[in-house]
Amino acid sequence: MKYILSCLIIMLTVACNDKKEDIKKDNDRSNVTINTTPPSKNDRSGVNPYALVDVSPMDMSYFPVDYPKLKMAKATTASPLARVIYSRPHLQGRHIFHEVLKYEEPWRLGANEATELELFADATIQGKKIKAGRYVLYCIPHTASWTVVLNTNTDTWGLEPDTAKDVARFEMPVVITKNSLEYFTIVFEKKDAGAELVMAWDDAEVRLPVTF
Repeated sequence: MKYILSCLIIMLTVACNDKKEDIKKDNDRSNVTINTTPPSKNDRSGVNPYALVDVSPMDMSYFPVDYPKLKMAKATTASPLARVIYSRPHLQGRHIFHEVLKYEEPWRLGANEATELELFADATIQGKKIKAGRYVLYCIPHTASWTVVLNTNTDTWGLEPDTAKDVARFEMPVVITKNSLEYFTIVFEKKDAGAELVMAWDDAEVRLPVTF
């Protein structure tokens, strides 16, 4: 009988202790603040912590066209002749002129950093000898033509033209095409005497011939 009573006392003691522990846990939980507010749009916890995503991504075009791929495929052992580095703005429902660009005002031919043309060999453009090197490439758009400019003020953001550093200017006709390019595009197209540097956006297209 004493054994049975002892067992009952032990069981009741354990049960009471468990109940107290449950009550303590419930009280602890009641002191925890739960944030039910949706994340703010300014909450950067899910955003790249190193850099904001650029809506005008940088692009690079080579001549010969696709030179890096040709090199990696061992389809060429020659050095490249030229490349252009630029950022690609897009229209987002706008028209190139009046809403994005203005006639008679200099434009960097891209976005973000100044657009750069690098010549790996001496070249000739519209009869002008241009030495190998790095150049800022910008233009002044007119209604029927664009003035395309090479300038030595490299490694700059945006465009603050220093005409004292202009190397050469080329007056090129602008062609209105049937295209409607969302993204501004610069590419080289191979020609018999070298290449044409094609600059196109919306329905406007300008071609700058380059020979090596």
